[in-house]
Amino acid sequence: MLEQLLIFTRGGLILWTCKELSNALRGSPIDTLIRSCLLEERSGLASYTYDAPGASYTLKWTFHNELGLVFVAVYQKILHLLYVDELLSLVKREFSEIYDPSRMDYGDFDDVYRQLMKEAEARAEEIKKSSKLGAKGVVSKKEELGRKGKFDQSSKKGGNLRSDDGEDGKGDKKLENGYVNGGGNVVEISKNQDSVNDKENLSSNNGAFDVNKLQKLRSKAGKKNNTVGFGSDKGGKVETKKKVTKKNRVWDEKAPEVKLDYTNPVTENGDEDVNYGVAVNEGESMMDKEEVISSDSEDEENEQVGNGSKVGSKSKGWFSSMFHSIAGNANLDRADLEPALKGLKDRLMSKNVAEEIAEKLCESVATSLEGKKLASFTRVSSTVQAAMEDALVRILTPKRSIDILRDVHAAKEQGKPYVVVFVGVNGVGKSTNLAKVAYWLQQHNVSVMMAACDTFRSGAVEQLRTHARRLKIPIFEKGYEKDPAIVAKEAIQEATRNHSDVVLVDTAGRMQDNEPLMRALSKLIYLNNPDLVLFVGEALVGNDAVDQLSKFNQKLADLSNSPNPRLIDGILLTKFDTIDDKVGAALSMVYISGAPVMFVGCGQSYTDLKKLNVKSIVKTLLK
Repeated sequence: MLEQLLIFTRGGLILWTCKELSNALRGSPIDTLIRSCLLEERSGLASYTYDAPGASYTLKWTFHNELGLVFVAVYQKILHLLYVDELLSLVKREFSEIYDPSRMDYGDFDDVYRQLMKEAEARAEEIKKSSKLGAKGVVSKKEELGRKGKFDQSSKKGGNLRSDDGEDGKGDKKLENGYVNGGGNVVEISKNQDSVNDKENLSSNNGAFDVNKLQKLRSKAGKKNNTVGFGSDKGGKVETKKKVTKKNRVWDEKAPEVKLDYTNPVTENGDEDVNYGVAVNEGESMMDKEEVISSDSEDEENEQVGNGSKVGSKSKGWFSSMFHSIAGNANLDRADLEPALKGLKDRLMSKNVAEEIAEKLCESVATSLEGKKLASFTRVSSTVQAAMEDALVRILTPKRSIDILRDVHAAKEQGKPYVVVFVGVNGVGKSTNLAKVAYWLQQHNVSVMMAACDTFRSGAVEQLRTHARRLKIPIFEKGYEKDPAIVAKEAIQEATRNHSDVVLVDTAGRMQDNEPLMRALSKLIYLNNPDLVLFVGEALVGNDAVDQLSKFNQKLADLSNSPNPRLIDGILLTKFDTIDDKVGAALSMVYISGAPVMFVGCGQSYTDLKKLNVKSIVKTLLK
């Protein structure tokens, strides 16, 4: 039985709800559907599952894009209602006929809904009965075929299964030089076939081949090789490779001296000069610089020729080659959108977007455009491009404001440090980018302390200690083979005593399938309750980004002892300067996790940390 059926506008105005379904929904499934599915371009999904303490619902929906209406049905997750899709389709058809934008009360639709409900349930029963009858017919047909396919075991002679009508016992027709088996494969039998105990060896009939044909092919290949090629005896031109002589290396006796020792200089007391690294990396962090994006339109990239006609360059992208359009005021259907969507999917995948994400995005765009009227002299490709651009901007724009500097000052007023935990797989650059974040916070007069909680990897503590010395930042460490959760807890206590504003917790790199390390990470987050959990990922990954983030979140949820486990709050994308225009990993990570990209690492120095420019990413993806 349905729990609720609602009709509301895309603006969120509820027009009608079923009064007979008076069951109060637990939690907020409708709000969650709008926030987590419809606004994040997941409307192409077949259904959405809402799980909350004491509530588990399945939600299905459909759109009327021309009128801007949303129809949502809610029912218990354990139920499998066959009539929901049919009911939504009928309700959509009937309500769209009486819809008036100036009208607010649709109480007379209750009687129409009752009739539609009866029709949908009746059709569902018919489908259920027909499916049962069809299943029985299939089983009986299989039994009949099984009986016909049996053969007489006593007809086995010499390894051949023959019947009286010239066919073998398996229904294989005999040819002049072989057999055709039941699967339609020709099984050739050589005349000089080996025999064992006067019986033909047919154990390898499946997939066998004609040896004579193979010998003919070999002889043809030999003739071709003898006509032209190396060692030809028939006057063919012999090809010889020219010997490439290597140029002599010229050694410069007065080569410039290059300093290769980048360690800190040692003072007279035997200590390292900690100011050396700061002097090298001194400067303003790119986080505080606004990135300027070129606003050149595609039309400006064209060349003006002749009588004013324009010749498009290749930089216009794949949309320039699609001139498929529909007559003015015609409704779009799926067939009209398919060509543009296919090209759009290929374009996204070429930019390193995961295939699964590209498919879902295109499906969501198709769902949002299907049924809309196309304006006169408007190409379908332009409409699809505009819809996808809006969708990408909505996905990449953070759903909630995460201002670290503001949150740091708020935590300082409460007398506690702001705790950030850096997590991720092996070798993505957690420690290096942790130092970049520390450098950026220092520029805003925020006191920082590092916590060396990577007690697993050899050299991890020494690496973080080097960054701390260069940046003149205190570090809390307990060495190796310690419980990282306890080390982090003691570090937070030490920061509270020393009145440090921020604690940056470095953790060991771990693969998403390593359960012991994932359990230790879940314990660290549960015990210390950090203010921010940052997932550090590479911009180089494609499909693997989806697997990493989804499994990290899943493991943190499954292995946590809390009923409301902490998941990943934000993403730090590293090695962004190495990918050129392959920026799709950012989109894949945000789409699969719902967490925003808060930092982008784009170089080797402490200043090479910047914000993600959404407009720039969208422009690059659709270029």
